[in-house]
Amino acid sequence: MTKEGLLEERIGEWRQYFRRRQAVSSIDVEELEDHLRSQVEALREAGLDEDEAFLVAVKRLGDLDSISREFAHEYSERLWKQLVVSPGAGASSPAAHRDTVLAVGRAIAAAVALKIPELFGLHMHGTDANESFYLRNIGLFVLPFLAVFFALKRGLHRSGWCRLAVPFIAAALIVNLLPFRPDGHTLVLAVIHLPVALWFAIGFAYAGGRWRGHEERMNFVRFSGEWFIYYTLTALGGGILIAFTLFIFQAIGLNAEPLVERWIAPCGAAGAVLIAAWLVESKQSVIESMAPVLTLLFTPLFAVLLLIFVATMIWTGNAIDVGREVLIGFDLLLVLVLGLLLYAISARDPQAPPGKFDGLRLLLVLCALLVDALALWAMVRRTSEFGVSPNKTAALGLNLLLLVHLGWSAVLYARFLAKRAPFTRLERWQTAYLPVYAVWAWIVAALFPIIFKYQ
Repeated sequence: MTKEGLLEERIGEWRQYFRRRQAVSSIDVEELEDHLRSQVEALREAGLDEDEAFLVAVKRLGDLDSISREFAHEYSERLWKQLVVSPGAGASSPAAHRDTVLAVGRAIAAAVALKIPELFGLHMHGTDANESFYLRNIGLFVLPFLAVFFALKRGLHRSGWCRLAVPFIAAALIVNLLPFRPDGHTLVLAVIHLPVALWFAIGFAYAGGRWRGHEERMNFVRFSGEWFIYYTLTALGGGILIAFTLFIFQAIGLNAEPLVERWIAPCGAAGAVLIAAWLVESKQSVIESMAPVLTLLFTPLFAVLLLIFVATMIWTGNAIDVGREVLIGFDLLLVLVLGLLLYAISARDPQAPPGKFDGLRLLLVLCALLVDALALWAMVRRTSEFGVSPNKTAALGLNLLLLVHLGWSAVLYARFLAKRAPFTRLERWQTAYLPVYAVWAWIVAALFPIIFKYQ
């Protein structure tokens, strides 16, 4: 690689780092990059080579901007520590300590909120009515605390707090005041879709109220993928903790299952939502190394899985059975494929040229499109024979949304691979389409019970 290419690569790393820092808008990043490049050029004219000019420029920029200073510290071991890191700079800053206290405090608050209804006789493992209450409100026990965490961290303005409260109040009214049937399908659909809708409300807090910006939405996509990975790892660790808790107490003749069922498992699951978010924020350098590897690993695996499925379906002539469990399974599969695509796009440097993994992702999208089309055909045929139902309508709507999203993504990805469109156009399509899913989630949760008469 030429020295000029190496310099561009390092500036690209700097730019990517800023793209992951949600407190900085895209306009600010462009201004800081212009300042960085002018500093580098001035230092090169003064006789420094590309490496030295870049490192000194980052050091000078770090004196003006705290995030540049964090970048300098993170890359210090690889990029000449003696030039970059200021004395005393480190991860244990007052801001980092404040974020830790904020996250842990909100995690404890979420766990306490989950247990407060028991003071009024609503035990989690009690009657069917009690279990229905927890099922309806499970997202409201935890997600408001995550929204508050980001609202405080991002310094959300007063009007933003009011706008943030609206969806949570609406969700509480929907699940607690509408006369759902205890065993109705619309209740289950509302329980599934409301947390999805509220997750987009968290995105508003995460972006500090700047939800309309492309960069802020893409940052939230990246956060969501990384949060999922951290939460999964935390859940695996929690499962091991629970297994050993049961084992060691059983060794002395005590049954710890009531303790696990009533306290450790539910409180740990609630608190881990906040802890996983804090880990994404404070340990970005770790997850940014892990997550792209996971996407590269599972993208070809899911592509092969879908290809084998389609080939087997054609070979055997067996149609898709569109029972409720099958509908849920196919929707989860397509959403997971979409998640892989979104995270891969969000983690990719938009300035990099097309590569072989981009072609692999396009193959995954095309396979998902084919499976989606087959599932849609089976749903439409089933609906024409047996009529509409809440589950079929919700699945049909989601699959139509996925068909549009994945279809246009495939077109844009193909144009990018053919070097006929920039990668940023593909990025902007993803973030522009995301609110459609939020709107659909609210429709299913709030209007389906009325349309289908609380079936």
